Amino acid sequence: MKEIRQNGFALILVIVVIALIGVVVFLLTEDANTIVFQSDMAYLEAVERNLIASGLAWAKQNIKNGSKDICHKDIALDVTGLNIRVATLSVVIGTPTDNRVEVSTSCSRGRRTFRHNDKYKIRIFYESQTSKAQI
Repeated sequence: MKEIRQNGFALILVIVVIALIGVVVFLLTEDANTIVFQSDMAYLEAVERNLIASGLAWAKQNIKNGSKDICHKDIALDVTGLNIRVATLSVVIGTPTDNRVEVSTSCSRGRRTFRHNDKYKIRIFYESQTSKAQI
């Protein structure tokens, strides 16, 4: 008579190990998707802050220089120098006496888009001739 070999146990063990590896990969994929989502959100928040700061700096410089021809006009600024793929920035400067600025931003990454529209009051400190002489 022929002897019966028990190779089936090793095959079942290999199948169980492959199934466990599949479960681990599935769990790691979910964690990776969460990490990608959180990093995209952090990126968009940072880009939004940078766009707002750039718009306010531009407005402050133009108010300080006394540019009255840009008041109450929606001015779209070029943001290609910031190396942001999909972003827009527009600034509306109010009257030169109240120093109010409206900044509108939009930035996208993947399917997520951040839009921001808010008004700010800018403080401008003019250098006087006496302060220059004291330095």
